[in-house]
Amino acid sequence: MKRLLVIVDYQNDFITGPLGFPKAKKYYERIKSLINEFSSNGDEIVFTRDVHDEDYLHTEEGRNLPIIHCQRGSEGTKFYGDLEKISENYPVYEKDTFGSPELAKDLLGKDYSEIVFCGVDLSICVLSNAILAKSVSPNSHVVVDLSASGSGDKKDEEVAINTMEHLQIEVCDLSKPQKNYL
Repeated sequence: MKRLLVIVDYQNDFITGPLGFPKAKKYYERIKSLINEFSSNGDEIVFTRDVHDEDYLHTEEGRNLPIIHCQRGSEGTKFYGDLEKISENYPVYEKDTFGSPELAKDLLGKDYSEIVFCGVDLSICVLSNAILAKSVSPNSHVVVDLSASGSGDKKDEEVAINTMEHLQIEVCDLSKPQKNYL
């Protein structure tokens, strides 16, 4: 069975823009490494892209997170570094809120040996999409790679990790050798 890599919202506005945080840049090389690994193995890769229209502050999300970001057509919506160019080779799920209903719809009923998530923000968009994937593809092993994912708030990260682990989503650092319990 194939694996799937989901790169969540690794966009300029979440790295260097209004919702950026210092450690966000450090995930860049690891994400590129994951893309190379999945690509060379013939596995699938997709991206999610957060995009908002001018009415963002009047949406439910905008009222609760009133920071204008990822405005349609702006540099902030583009993927960080050369990931914008790399993304042209893969499906990109544009979304206007945390989770991607279209990604969930496409995963419905599909079983992957592994669905690996990376990107930002771990405590919001990565969390939302990992939960959606686990819900619609319950027999796939869903993993969040901490070497390529994070958020700007340590407490929020801990809550998100705890929540995912309770939902049988593995949260670990895939850049380090994993223990084999067999």
